[in-house]
Amino acid sequence: MRTVSYNIRQAFRQLGRNKGMGFASICAITAMMLILGMFFVITVNVNLFSEMVKSDFEQVEIFIKDDCSESQVQQMMTDIQSRKDVENVQFRSKEDALKIMKQRWGESGYLLDSLNKNPLPSSLIIEVKHLEDADKITEFAKTLDGVEDVKYYKETVEKLTKVTDFLQLTALIIMGFLVVVSVIVVSNTIKLTVFARAKEISIMSYIGATNWFIRGPFLVEGVIIGIISSLLSALITFIAYSKVVDLIGIQVMTIISSPLVPAGYLAGNLVCIFLAIGVSIGACGSIISMRKFLRT
Repeated sequence: MRTVSYNIRQAFRQLGRNKGMGFASICAITAMMLILGMFFVITVNVNLFSEMVKSDFEQVEIFIKDDCSESQVQQMMTDIQSRKDVENVQFRSKEDALKIMKQRWGESGYLLDSLNKNPLPSSLIIEVKHLEDADKITEFAKTLDGVEDVKYYKETVEKLTKVTDFLQLTALIIMGFLVVVSVIVVSNTIKLTVFARAKEISIMSYIGATNWFIRGPFLVEGVIIGIISSLLSALITFIAYSKVVDLIGIQVMTIISSPLVPAGYLAGNLVCIFLAIGVSIGACGSIISMRKFLRT
């Protein structure tokens, strides 16, 4: 406990002696973590949107001819439901299809009321157990009597998957770059303190102080810088994201039929992730800055 107390006291003294560089480090790391936080928020929401869209597109829609009888439709549903790769089959009437279109049109939905005749066909909505089975079900559906057309958003799903994967990879590369830069910034900041205490460190080594006893205050200093930067960046990110959700959350939900990740849910995760990254950056920066003086 004495060692821990000593390390903490020394760390705050070192920060006090070198206020300018300490403040500059906190500002630099906070700025970098804000950028990191922006990519994190974007990635989380893109993933949510992607999963919701994929769940909607994990369906095959069969459009039924207008002259198809109820018994034909029922037989069609029985044949499809008997397949092992089909999760569920649901009938959608012409009236239901028109209601859904009105909902999608939002405030402009009243324009559809002027139609003399409902032009939309009845359809069967097939939910597949696995997305890769959709092609087989599509080919099977085309062979059924009374089918006018089969619609499956294969290309849309594939493009969406590629875009999502690209965004995730780009975000990871940028996050990795920012973490490396942050470690260098902390390392250079603490290195100034190390140079200022070079003689003291040498004397401590000669009289038998262990490497970790000497390194302790500098390690704690880096961790403190990381914690302060993490909390600041998490707070700013949370406030900014809350404002964005309040301003466009409802509109986004209406337009793309996908909600934004709630700010309250994101806050806890942001703090945990930022603290883990901040503490790691501070500790790594401290260890690197001491390598010239201490060999383990």
